[in-house]
Amino acid sequence: MSKVSWKPGTFLYPIPAVMVSCGTMEKSNIITVAWTGIINSDPAMVYISVRPTRYSYNIIKEQGEFVINLTNESLCKATDWCGVRSGSKYNKFKEMNLHKEEAYFVKCPMIKESPVSIECKVKEIKELGSHHMFVAEVLSIDADEKYIDEKGAFDISKCNLISYLNGHYYSMGNKLGKFGFSVQKKKK
Repeated sequence: MSKVSWKPGTFLYPIPAVMVSCGTMEKSNIITVAWTGIINSDPAMVYISVRPTRYSYNIIKEQGEFVINLTNESLCKATDWCGVRSGSKYNKFKEMNLHKEEAYFVKCPMIKESPVSIECKVKEIKELGSHHMFVAEVLSIDADEKYIDEKGAFDISKCNLISYLNGHYYSMGNKLGKFGFSVQKKKK
């Protein structure tokens, strides 16, 4: 056997590194989250997992909504900074020179610099241990129009999204194929 067995842990990588905005336009915060993902397609649902000791936890719990803002290479420093500094001591929008943008369906601001913002309404909170999972319905996906091509399709490959792998941030690699490419009939 060539594999070495380690104790159980969080080693499912890569995962997205996102900035979650919460609060209101007047009093808001940003928390960096890597424990996030898709959990259902109809209705569209996602989750974020947050430690109850984090400043944003109670804001999200009380307000019942948040915005997941995807991050790219130009937001890497802000993504890290917003994850290691507390909103109880810093105005993260101001400190990182980020701009608030009004959302369509929630009171939380979107981050204008983010290529994609996902407006979410909390449906359930699961207390799991070190983190509590906010299960949320997606109310809207708001994409920066500069990433929409002439046919009206969103071109995510132009976003330069980043991911988180075992304590480090990485840019996404080259496209290797599309869903179903392995069984697609070749054109003659």
